[in-house]
Amino acid sequence: MNENKKQPDVVCAATAVANACANGAMLPSDIMRAKTFTSSDGQKIPYRFYESEGDRKQKIPLILFLHGAGERGNNNSSQLLHCVPSLLRYIIDGKHPAIVIAPQCPNGMQWVNTPFGDTSHTMSEKPSKALQAVIEILRKEIAANPVDESRLYVSGISMGGFGTWDLLQRFPEKFAAAFPICGGGDSNLASRLVSIPILAIHGTEDTSVPVMRTSSMYHAIKKAGGTKMKFEERRGEGHNVWTAAYDNDKNLDWLFSQRRGGI
Repeated sequence: MNENKKQPDVVCAATAVANACANGAMLPSDIMRAKTFTSSDGQKIPYRFYESEGDRKQKIPLILFLHGAGERGNNNSSQLLHCVPSLLRYIIDGKHPAIVIAPQCPNGMQWVNTPFGDTSHTMSEKPSKALQAVIEILRKEIAANPVDESRLYVSGISMGGFGTWDLLQRFPEKFAAAFPICGGGDSNLASRLVSIPILAIHGTEDTSVPVMRTSSMYHAIKKAGGTKMKFEERRGEGHNVWTAAYDNDKNLDWLFSQRRGGI
């Protein structure tokens, strides 16, 4: 088969798979490419990668999704269990071209090395080994792909919510917006986040990560002069509020509408 015929066949196959995923016939693992990365300090991280098809000369947004503690491992699929199916449906069905990166944290490690049930923590000088690997993955994929760097988004649930806050605090100039769900950050660093649009969601009856972890960030950012954070406190709900959050297209509409230095 010559190259001129092979390329359209690949594109047609990718289109068919994407349509099948959008219709609920396939899993995220069917359309997200499996990759593995070894960081500068030797930490191996599996991750999944998705890029909407199209003209690679046209830059598109990138969203990093960080999973929760229950999806740790090395199978490179468990991290796709929550939220990623809804995110891909939104991208494919809604024709919102984007790149999605979903790394998997190894067993016994965390995106942020702090107990989930504590009422506060101080951000460490250096990121955890797992999160450092994610930072390096981001740098690699941004350099290799048609990424609109004014539309870098980060989102995470539970343990991934902590990772989301940590990345924002370390790189406040990089991200256009964030969507942390039932996580927590270092409220002493709230002044770094006053200009970043953040939509945070947390259940008031969460027994895994106290709701005050999000509310304290909201009040600290507001006290520091920030006006771009929105906090949705889900009354009477527990830890698993992420399903409804990601199934609500209005939340993803908000996220994808943000641009750094813009609206």
